[in-house]
Amino acid sequence: MTNPSKPSTAAVFSAPRMFIRGGMAEHSHRDIPEETPVALVHDAMTTAVMMATPLDLEDFAVGFSLTEGIVKNLSEIRTIEIVAGEMGIEARAWLNANRSTELTARRRRLAGATGCGLCGIDSLAESVRNIPAVGEGVKISAKNIHRALDALRDGQVIGNRTRAVHAAGWWAEETLTIREDVGRHNALDKLVGALTRAGTGQGSGVMVLTSRVSVEMVQKAATFGAQILIAVSAPTALAVRTAQIAEMSLIAIARDDSFEVFNRPDRIVL
Repeated sequence: MTNPSKPSTAAVFSAPRMFIRGGMAEHSHRDIPEETPVALVHDAMTTAVMMATPLDLEDFAVGFSLTEGIVKNLSEIRTIEIVAGEMGIEARAWLNANRSTELTARRRRLAGATGCGLCGIDSLAESVRNIPAVGEGVKISAKNIHRALDALRDGQVIGNRTRAVHAAGWWAEETLTIREDVGRHNALDKLVGALTRAGTGQGSGVMVLTSRVSVEMVQKAATFGAQILIAVSAPTALAVRTAQIAEMSLIAIARDDSFEVFNRPDRIVL
């Protein structure tokens, strides 16, 4: 029998199940997503441990490093290694000398740091980090908002199999880059990592999410420079205020026939 506690490197597991409907039982299998401990490691020291879908972990390491301010750009990461072990998977990033020195100094400044609900932060001060303005130049029509949502729905390989993961997408010029994960923050970090590694410019598209919009999602999207953020669920109040600071257009509660704009409606062409 497979050890249930041993971490998996597959993205999807076919689970035996008993399906009951109308008083009748049927034995079959259902595809469900894997959830594996993934340690984000920088210069041999663990920065955070996330429960994640073990897929696109190089993108995850890059995106997390960028959106959490560990590095400022891709050139500050020398190499990335993905190492599977008995207890989980390590995504090991090795930084260049200058960034490594700054990260070491940052760690020394932290006293009694513990993990919390905001990914990767070590203090209350970091939870209200400065958010850069996202820039100008991107507009989108109401028609294309719905087309971007359709593309995100159709593009979810794992989501359409399991109905149990989040997705984050970048829709630009009729093409979609998409990443999926059991964690909404993880999916967004993977997307940022994929876009950065591909050299995708921030002024070329819009970001689309399957999840609700919390402040962390706005912070991460703003760090990448997304001018327009579209989500199928509602935002929190702090997310709306943070989007205002970032001058980001926040579109939420997006449905097939409607959506709501909470900031910078001038970027939406009706």
